[in-house]
Amino acid sequence: MPTATLARRLGAAINAERHELAPALTGFALFFCLFSGYFMLRPVRESMGIMAGVEHLQWLFTATFVSTLAVVPLFAWLGSRVPRRHFADWVYGVFCVNLLAFAGAFHFAGESVWIARAFYVWISVYNLFVVSVTWSLMADVFDGRQARRLFAFIAAGASVGGLVGPAASALLVGATGEAGLVLLAGLLLGLALALKAPLMRWRETGGAGRPGAPPAESTRRPIAGNPFSGMTRVLRSPYLLAVGAFVVLLATVTTFLYFEQARFVAGYFPDRASQIRVFGLIDVAVQAGALGSQLFVTGRIAQKLGVRVLLAIVPIVVCMGFIGLALAPSFAMLAALMIVRRIGEHAFVRPGREMLFAPLDAESKYKAKGFIDTVVYRAGDAGSAWVKSALDLIGQGTVLVALVGAACALAWGGLGWLIGRRADRMGGRADTDARDHAGPQVLKTLAARRGS
Repeated sequence: MPTATLARRLGAAINAERHELAPALTGFALFFCLFSGYFMLRPVRESMGIMAGVEHLQWLFTATFVSTLAVVPLFAWLGSRVPRRHFADWVYGVFCVNLLAFAGAFHFAGESVWIARAFYVWISVYNLFVVSVTWSLMADVFDGRQARRLFAFIAAGASVGGLVGPAASALLVGATGEAGLVLLAGLLLGLALALKAPLMRWRETGGAGRPGAPPAESTRRPIAGNPFSGMTRVLRSPYLLAVGAFVVLLATVTTFLYFEQARFVAGYFPDRASQIRVFGLIDVAVQAGALGSQLFVTGRIAQKLGVRVLLAIVPIVVCMGFIGLALAPSFAMLAALMIVRRIGEHAFVRPGREMLFAPLDAESKYKAKGFIDTVVYRAGDAGSAWVKSALDLIGQGTVLVALVGAACALAWGGLGWLIGRRADRMGGRADTDARDHAGPQVLKTLAARRGS
């Protein structure tokens, strides 16, 4: 088959125009590397959390929140000092060094409970920061119209990585141990860093910075604002406050399910190797389901029904799942609900969340978004962890947790519909502005060609 025909068919399959195919594939590959590494480490993190004591998980969540509070101003300060086009380079570089340090710690003192606790907290911070910065990068490279068409396919790279990562973890943990998995994750993060450069170059010719696109800030300058401007930007914007509330409800639902999963797995699978394998198999099931949805469903829903449907459909399904868990509390029902929720989050909620930021300015895309993705998310994690502990003390078991989770999921879905509808309206205005701005550019180009 000729290359041009293959490219045309592939572009049609992923909703990419011809000039967008290469950057879309690059974004896919970047997320593949990033999530392959993370999902190799995720089963290790879960086993470390159990090793540190399921009854102490709320303290690990609180430590993660406090660590996030400490780190956010440092990264915001960095964003105010380095050109925006190099911000991700610094973030990835810092975490590569951290991975090397933990590889050494696991090699020399792998059975230490304090190293287990430190790794659990660190990987939770690492995941939020790296993923948030990468999605900020994508929202910077692609404009709003491109984001609605391409983000689902780009997110599919994360799902493929989520399939490869846990499978590799389950296969390699016996031979390499935790230290080897951490080193391999560091190598994949380095590959993701190499893939970032061509995306930023394309941005200036075919992406959000191309001639004819709505005006955007130069990537050669640092991000505007001070280390705390992400927080102040959120507090001053009803739209961003609503996004933050949506993230808190997402974190609450996730935490309730996560604690129940940890409790069940600790009871059914007592040794660390089997726990890593179980968590890895769950991750494989999640990523396989998410990948199919991202490739064939998500982009079409976003284009035809809007972001509001992407953000509302999963919470409603989760609400019904919680009701089912209250009626039939069992590990099988919990595992099914956990898998469905995570598939929905990866395939619908996460791409939809990132589409909310595509029409916004650089400070909102990086600093306000970073504040929501890290501090707000971890605050929701920590707060809901203590609420979950309080519900456990009441003594009604899974039933009470499921009923409270159902109420939170219902509120989550309603808020998702409202902010998604606002984003759809902004996206429509952005498309109109782009057409109005592109018209004079086209006339100038035609005039220049006639003159030559």
